[in-house]
Amino acid sequence: MTAAAVEQDQVFAIAEEVFAAMIDGEPGYLRPWEGEVPVPAEPLAAWVDVHGELAGRAAVATDVPTAHELTRALLGMGADEPVGPEDLQDAFGEVANVVGGNIKALLPTQGTLGLPEVASALPAAPAGALTHELRLDWRGRPLVVVVSLFQ
Repeated sequence: MTAAAVEQDQVFAIAEEVFAAMIDGEPGYLRPWEGEVPVPAEPLAAWVDVHGELAGRAAVATDVPTAHELTRALLGMGADEPVGPEDLQDAFGEVANVVGGNIKALLPTQGTLGLPEVASALPAAPAGALTHELRLDWRGRPLVVVVSLFQ
């Protein structure tokens, strides 16, 4: 697999489309992060694995408070409405699932997506994986999209 299989600008375009369509209802709230991304006090990652001739992983990582805001926005919840663990798992996992599905469509051969997973840390990519890490700003909050292509 070549590095050209998925380019960083393509990943940004996908993330921007997903956030505009699913979360914000309009474009403009997701942009590149300026400077270093702060280390989250309460990290949370959601990912899907792509299986097939070309395998990989698409992930979204942030902190728990931002994941709660994403869940509220995706589910149309009130600003102060508490987010339960099931809603968080479903909504944050769905964001990674849609990003992953769109990234899978960029690959020269189509595989299948695994089920979304959500945990406090992203599993390590296998040795030799080509990884793109896109640091983003969603409404002033840091968010990272990670795409790993496995050899």
